[in-house]
Parts: sequence; structure tokens; C-alpha cells
Amino acid sequence: MDAENARPATTMDLSADPTTQFRVLQRVHEAVFSGDRPRVTPRSMILDSWRRSLAARVDPEDFRPPVVYKPEDVPDVRSAHPLRDVLPLLRELLVSIADESSYVMIVTDADGTILWREGPANLCRLADPVGLCEGTGWAEGAIGTNAMGTALAVGAPVQIYSAEHLVRTYHTWTCAAAPVRDPDSGRVLGAIDISGLLHELHPAIVTLLSASARLAENQLRRQMEARDERLRDKHLSHLIGLRGEPAALLTSTGRVIAAEPYGGPWPARLTIRPGSDRVLLADGREALVEPLSEGYLVRLPKATPASQATRRPVLSLSFLGERPVAVLDGRELPITLRRAELLALLALRPAGLTAEQLALQLYGDDGNPTTVRAEIHRLRAQLGEAAMTAKPYRLRAEVEADFLTVRDALRSGDIRAAVAAAHAPLLARSEAPAIRAERDQQVTALRSAVLDTRDHEALWTFGQSESGSEDIEVFERLVGELPARDPRQAVAAARLAWLLTEDDTEPISRRAGSVRVGRRR
Repeated sequence: MDAENARPATTMDLSADPTTQFRVLQRVHEAVFSGDRPRVTPRSMILDSWRRSLAARVDPEDFRPPVVYKPEDVPDVRSAHPLRDVLPLLRELLVSIADESSYVMIVTDADGTILWREGPANLCRLADPVGLCEGTGWAEGAIGTNAMGTALAVGAPVQIYSAEHLVRTYHTWTCAAAPVRDPDSGRVLGAIDISGLLHELHPAIVTLLSASARLAENQLRRQMEARDERLRDKHLSHLIGLRGEPAALLTSTGRVIAAEPYGGPWPARLTIRPGSDRVLLADGREALVEPLSEGYLVRLPKATPASQATRRPVLSLSFLGERPVAVLDGRELPITLRRAELLALLALRPAGLTAEQLALQLYGDDGNPTTVRAEIHRLRAQLGEAAMTAKPYRLRAEVEADFLTVRDALRSGDIRAAVAAAHAPLLARSEAPAIRAERDQQVTALRSAVLDTRDHEALWTFGQSESGSEDIEVFERLVGELPARDPRQAVAAARLAWLLTEDDTEPISRRAGSVRVGRRR
């Protein structure tokens, strides 16, 4: 496909003779897909769509759109789709025109699947064999350039004329489509489309479709506003009953429709996670979430200066495995391995560490405190002073860490809890001396505790972890101690046989984390 060196684009008058335009576009299509230079450059929107379609491996010679819904399933999908409410309006605006002009009116969902198709029976009979019918998928990635799929891809009204379709089968068709957006969320709900045979093209069809889409969105907005009013009438008493306590009434999608000020303007929308009873506001304060029928009440209890002063941020660290994850007050922080190492060391030493101590623990005797100060300065800026202090460097946040959970469970003798949390070693990619020592000690202690206990559940769980999955002695114990009727016994036996086979060719003892574990027979 080479149109980069084509002559400057010539504006195509789509109101001209359809047959002439068809021949011109056919020659352009043939030239582009044969690698020649077309005499007329395709519209940039068409070229972009062709590239996207080819990148999705759509074959210009294959016209079969996928069947997404079987005919018997389409009515149920329609009944649940929000565009069903604007079908009467669209019929009034477009179906009569479609009947008179030999077009079909089509409405798709946001993925480009046709949910409704209405128009003259003779044209519907021609549309069926080429898959232009309910239940088929017309996204660009499925069937190439077409008005429905391309309008959804670019988020704007489009007209696709004859050989501008990527797939040759549709070169005798012309179509125009416009997306329809949800006035609540702004997301695209679907597209409305008018499709017909080549000679039936009308130049005003895109304008008509754009206007129809806006009218459909206006009707959806009026329906949304009516729902908002009903929700306010039903639940405003909850807001009033708080007697000035900062609060907001939200729709089920998180849109704020009534509020009492809390010292700053409420946002237009809050993201409420399913099942959560709290939400973090822009200023860092935490609000309580109370579910209501069809919505939420979000309130911010008035805090005394003392309670505000004692509130500590919550820092959650998930460092057992390859990818470290740090979450501060519900917000995930982008962190490097080095910053994860710093956080792990500070979490393990709650009393704090100096730059010199951190340099030694991170780099050994060659560590440079200046390097550590620069890195920890960036980390403090990321966390904020409420979560981390200096002189010495210390975490002020309330720390929840998976590796601390393992350590505390081992100390209390709760072996099952320890192995359940220790699915992988601490910061597996870290080579920092203190991290390696902590990792090795934790894996060794966990292994010893598991082998010393007669708890088959703990032993099995350890065997499924990264640290225990290649430990021969663990699987020997499982094979010897699990009851024969226990299905895990056969799994353990198969695993042990494989490990022993591998051990014969590689006599080095198995790895558990970064610890070499010898076989105990």
C-alpha cells in the first residue's frame, strides 16, 4: 500500500455522477493496493482507516463480517442497550427517508455490532448475503473501512463511498454514519448509519445523520436529567438531614447532582469502586460512601484539628515477586526497583536509617551516601512529608507490606498464614546486600518451619510457591505423607519424578528464592 508519493489530493465531488466517481475510486483502490502511484490521492481519513484495517489483518478480498450475536440472542441484547430509548426518534427521522431513497437505517453498539436494521424489504434482501444484518460485527478491525466502524474509530461522522471501502465486496455500496455519545459518561454508545447501493447516494446524508445523532443525544440528556430530578426528590432528605455536614448526592455512575460545600468545589464526578465504603477526594481527604437506591451519598465527617493531625497516610507494599507495587492512600505510585528497595529497608527498620546506613545496605562497602540522598529525595517528593521524614529517613505512614505479613506470621508461629502470603521471594530481581539477606533468611525460615510442621496444607501451599516449587525434599514429604486417596498425592508424585529426572542431569541443589536448598532424604 503506497500512496505517499501520489499527486496532491484532488477534492472529490461526491454529488457528481455516481458511476464516474465509482470508476475513479476503483482505479485509486487498485493502484494503492498494487503498490502503484494513484493519480488521485485518497482522502487522508480513508488512508488512515485502510492502514488500521490492514494492521488488524483484514483481507480486502474477504467480505465476511463476524457473527457476534445469533438471531435469537439479538432481542435480549437490544433490550439492555441504552439506544433502545431513542429508536422511535430515529425511526421518525430516518426510516421514512430510507424507505423512499432505498437506504437501510442501521444502529450499532459501541463495538460496531449491528443491533437494529430497518428499511425497504428489497434492499434488506440484498444486504443479508453480504452480512449487513443484525448480529454482525462491523468494527474496522473485523471488516475494514466502513462508515459504522470508521465513525466509531475516529469518533466523528463519516461517509464512505464505493471503493473507499477496504473490502471489494462493498464497492457497490455507499454509507454514512455518526457516533452517539452517552451524555452522562461521554463514552460512545454506538453509531447510526444509512447504507445503500451506489447510485442512491444523496449528498446531504452526512448532515442529516449528524443532526439525528445530536437529537438522539439531546433526548438521552433529557432522560438523564429527568432521572437526576427523581433521584434528588427521593434522596435529598439524606443530604438535608446531615445539617451542614459536607456531603454530596451521586448517581450510580458517580456524577454529583447535589452537594453541600466542603471547603472547596465538589468535582463533577467521583469514581466509586464497587463495594468500597470510602473515596479519596482531590485534597487528600477521605470521604465515606453510603449506597442508596440508584446512587450514593458521599459525606465528609467534620474532623477536629486533633483528629486531622493524628491521621497517618496508609502505604501498602506488595514486594513479593518480580514487579513491586506501592499504593499510597489508594493511589498506586510509579516506582523503580531502587525505590522499592529503599521502601523495603525503611519498612523493615521502622526506627529509621541514615544515608550512610542505607548506602551500606544497598551497595555494600562501595556505597555512596550522596547517591542515596539524591534517590531518597525524589522518593520523599513522591510520598510527601506526611508519609516520610528525614534525619533519620523514616516512614511516618502506616505501612502494610506482604513481606512484613510473612515475617510476623512466622514469629507468631502461624505457618499457614506465612506460606499463604509468601507466594514469591522478596524483590526477586534485587541484588542489594540487605535485601538479599532478608530474602534468603525469610525463605530459609519459612522452609524450615514448613518442613518441621506436620501440617500438610502448609506443606502443599509452600510447594506451589515460587520458593518451594523446585524443592525436592518438600515433594518427597508430600508424596510420603499425603493420603493415597488425596488427589494432590498423585500431583506431588509426578512433580517429584520430574524434579529427580532434572536433578540427575543437573546435580546442583534446587533453588528456593535465592537460597540453595539441598535434598533431605
